[in-house]
Amino acid sequence: MKIAFFDSGIGGLSVLNEALLSLKNEEFYFYADSKNAPYGTKSKEMVLKLSTEAIEYLLKLACDIIVVACNTATSVAIAELRQRFCVPIIGMEPAVKVALDLNEPAKTLVIATPLTVKGKKLQDLIARTNSDEKVDLLALPKLVEFAQNGEFDSKNVKNYLKEEFKALKLDDYSSLVLGCTHFNYFKDSLRAVLPEHIKFLDGNFGTIKRVKSEISRLGLKSSEKFSLKFYVSGDEICDKNELDKMNSYLLRLKKMREI
Repeated sequence: MKIAFFDSGIGGLSVLNEALLSLKNEEFYFYADSKNAPYGTKSKEMVLKLSTEAIEYLLKLACDIIVVACNTATSVAIAELRQRFCVPIIGMEPAVKVALDLNEPAKTLVIATPLTVKGKKLQDLIARTNSDEKVDLLALPKLVEFAQNGEFDSKNVKNYLKEEFKALKLDDYSSLVLGCTHFNYFKDSLRAVLPEHIKFLDGNFGTIKRVKSEISRLGLKSSEKFSLKFYVSGDEICDKNELDKMNSYLLRLKKMREI
């Protein structure tokens, strides 16, 4: 069984990491469109175009399931992608409902890219929960740039976060929803600048749960052995140094998952 993960950059590795923990002996493909990152500050038309090209490439690899492991691409393009392609396509959903289901009186803060924050998909999700007054949104576009440059816990990152959060009454929030898969790299930096009581939530577990459900529904059989291949904007990564870099990102994500 071939399962592909597509993101604008390295953020989707956090979703792949979740899959690697629970799905064994599969053929995994990770496609990072890093040459065109970030998506969150682009036009909707451009994100749809780039997402379509990525799916077309992955279909040439005969993937059985494709995960759009990018909140921005999901927000902008998932409906059109599902209409255009026959392969099962699973998207991301910020864990807003999970946060609200904790039944805590405090509010939830969702951090995401500008395009996701402004997008109809997230607005509709919040509207369905009838909890507009309990959910605040904050765009943090620079975090994606930091992640793509491999800068996760520097002074620059923490200063940026402090500056962006300073206008908020942080004690009013009980949870922080990571509405961009890139943001999972920064849990230690976020923890350093946020009150201890704030819980971190993301949509990765829910996405992999949907992947498993789709596997069961389709009756897909497991592969005989595990394999993992990485691609950047249409080119397979074969260079050892670049492969080591991707694996180092996965190692960091494993640590961040414990925070």
